[in-house]
Amino acid sequence: MRKRTDTVSYAHASSGLSARVETIKILQRFGCESVGFLDHYDRGEVELYFKRRGRSVRLLASAKGGAALCLKAHPWSARSRQTRANYERHALEQGQIAINSILRDWVKE
Repeated sequence: MRKRTDTVSYAHASSGLSARVETIKILQRFGCESVGFLDHYDRGEVELYFKRRGRSVRLLASAKGGAALCLKAHPWSARSRQTRANYERHALEQGQIAINSILRDWVKE
């Protein structure tokens, strides 16, 4: 079976919760005093706050950017089995899930 090269990273992420739990564990191993996630549903963004050695760090990631990337790689067509609005809404929902995996990978590095 050939590997697809046109896939978008994190397009098939399945659980935002497990990525968040893993992120918290990583930050605790690094000695962080506090960790928190803040969802901005209206803006399609997720913020990750943590505090380590008295310094506060804030990471902001946009689910809309990931959704736009997916839509660009796989645009809606008349042959799709759903309406354009549902197709775009599904892409944004997938972006919300994937953004947690992206934040986890940022913290790992």
